[in-house]
Amino acid sequence: MIRVMKHSLLALSLAFSVNTFADFMPKDSRVPGGVAIIELPQKGDSPPHVFFQKKRIYTAKKEGKWYAWVGLPLSLKAGKYQAYWRTQEGDKPFSIQVTDKKYKEQHLTVKKKHVNPDPKQMARITKERPIIRGAMDTFKPVVYELPDQLVQPTEGRISSSFGLRRVFNGQPRRPHSGMDIAAPTGTPVLSALNGKIAAIGDYYFNGKTVIVDHGQGLTTLYCHLSRTENLKVGDKVSAGQQIGDVGATGRVTGPHLHWTVTLNKARVDPALFLSDK
Repeated sequence: MIRVMKHSLLALSLAFSVNTFADFMPKDSRVPGGVAIIELPQKGDSPPHVFFQKKRIYTAKKEGKWYAWVGLPLSLKAGKYQAYWRTQEGDKPFSIQVTDKKYKEQHLTVKKKHVNPDPKQMARITKERPIIRGAMDTFKPVVYELPDQLVQPTEGRISSSFGLRRVFNGQPRRPHSGMDIAAPTGTPVLSALNGKIAAIGDYYFNGKTVIVDHGQGLTTLYCHLSRTENLKVGDKVSAGQQIGDVGATGRVTGPHLHWTVTLNKARVDPALFLSDK
């Protein structure tokens, strides 16, 4: 059982700041679906501008030093890549050596309509897809205050890890893009960090869903909820604030929270952000 701190202790005040002061950072894991932490020799309080595969990267300051958090897409092949720090003197490259990682395979049985949707269901999926991806794959230069550590969004057993090669009813599908936490319906779901609601709705595959934008290309998604709090797009939320309850809506085999972390449009392993993982 993973412990979640009480909401009264975790509900930190949401704040904007000219800096991002990081008391925690994700673990450095230079594999597909991982995060590369790069120290930058920049001085001062202005966030550095760093780019990877033409995308702006999240940066944070810790103990007087600036760091870039580079999300590494699951689709990356093993090899050497470059990130660029943009300065007045020009772009300065930083090498990232990515090593291969073999993820396990998982076979699941779900309702037929969630594997082979009919034309009406496909029309709904096509309509919903840009809403979900648009909310997850955004970069806003706003900077939010970071708490001492990222908040585990719910209590429960990790029932499905990030990166699993999913096979639904015998048909291969995309790798698992998040972490599944099994918990009884009605278990509170909390926002992992300070941010703003980027999307909230009931979607075909995801069921009842909340997406929170934490600024600079860092977003989190919470889906299959039984209900969502009375929130709307643009509302501010604090780390540890309840945003819904665990449920079994959408494509599921039982009640659980599916939690996705996105960095610069890359789905990355949420376990890298948890202090006890």
